[in-house]
Amino acid sequence: MKEFWIKVNPNLSREKKKNLIAETSEVCKAYIVNPKDVGLARESGAKVIVSPSPESDILLVESLADLEKAKNEGKKTCISLTVKSKGDERKVIEAAKLSSDYIVALFQDWKVIPLENLIAEIGGRSTLIAVAKDAQEAKLALETLEIGAGGVAADTSDVDEAMRIYKVLKEVEASEKLRLETAEIVEVKPLGVGARACIDTCDLMDEGEGLLVGCQSSGFFLVEAEVHETPFVQPRPFRVNAGSIALYVIAPGGRTKYLSELKAGEEVLIVDRHGRSRTAHICRVKVEWRPLILIEAECNGRRVKTILQNAETIRVVTEDGSISLKDLKKGDKVLVHLEKGGRHFGALVEEERIIEV
Repeated sequence: MKEFWIKVNPNLSREKKKNLIAETSEVCKAYIVNPKDVGLARESGAKVIVSPSPESDILLVESLADLEKAKNEGKKTCISLTVKSKGDERKVIEAAKLSSDYIVALFQDWKVIPLENLIAEIGGRSTLIAVAKDAQEAKLALETLEIGAGGVAADTSDVDEAMRIYKVLKEVEASEKLRLETAEIVEVKPLGVGARACIDTCDLMDEGEGLLVGCQSSGFFLVEAEVHETPFVQPRPFRVNAGSIALYVIAPGGRTKYLSELKAGEEVLIVDRHGRSRTAHICRVKVEWRPLILIEAECNGRRVKTILQNAETIRVVTEDGSISLKDLKKGDKVLVHLEKGGRHFGALVEEERIIEV
C-alpha cells in the first residue's frame, strides 16, 4: 500500500495547522510536524506524528549519525534528506542500509533520474516517501520505474491540493489489478466497412498486453498490441488496433471512454493477461475505414461483444497466448473483463437502469 503523508508548514498560523490536519486526518497516515506542534497535531486528529520530538510516533532525524544512534536505541525512524547530487543519493542508500524505517526525500532540479536510481537501489529495505508539492509531482513519483515511491508527503498548505494528491495516490493503487475471466466465443460475424481506431501509445507493450475494449460498458475483450512479427508487417509494439470508434475502452481511474474521444496526450490503461495494469500516454489516434468483424462471447451467463478490424494482425488474448482473428472460431476461449453496466460520461452509475445489447 502506498502511504500518504503531509508536511505541516511550521510558519502557518495555529488555526491553519489545525484545519489542515482536521480536514485530512481520515485519509492521511502521518504528519511531519515541528516539535512544538506535536500536541496540536494530536488534538486535531493526527494518527501518526513524525517529528524530532521524543513524543513523536516516528522519530525524524536529518543526519546518518543521528539515524544510527536512534536505531541503536530501538526507535522507529525516518530520515529527511534533500537530493541534489550523486553524493545525496549515496546518503539515501546508506540510510536504507542502516535500516531507516522511512526515508523522506525532496528531489530538487532533477526529479526522475535520481528517484529511478533510488527505487532500484533501495529495494524493500526502507519505505521511500517522495515530497510532492502538487498532484502532478505526486503522480510522477508514484509511477517512476513502474514501481514508484512507497508514498508521497504532500508539501502544501492547501487542503484541496492535498486531497488531489491523495486522489492520485488512490488512482495509482486502484489501477494495479483488474479481474480477467475466461469467456467462450459464440459468434464471429464479418461486417461491412466501418471506421476503426488504432491507438498509438508512448510506451512499448509485450505479448499478452493490450487494451480492454467492448461494445457494452459491462464487458471488455483484451485486444493485444501489435507485438507479433508477420510475413507482411513488422511489429508495432506501441500500437493497439482497438476496433470500432464507438467502442468503450477502460481508462485510468475506473472510467471508460469512447475510442472516438481519445487524442494525443491523454492516458489509456494498458492491461496484461494477469490483470496487471499501468497507464500510458497516447501519441496519436489513427482512424481509418476498414472491414470489421463482430465477436460475441459468453461468460458467467452474460454475453459480451466487440467489433474489431477484420485482419490477421489483430489478436485477442487468451490465458496462455493470443488468437489471430483469422483463426478465431466458436468454442475458443478468450479473456474478458466484466463490470456492472451503466455509464454516464464514463463514470459508473449503479443506481441508473441502462440496457446495452
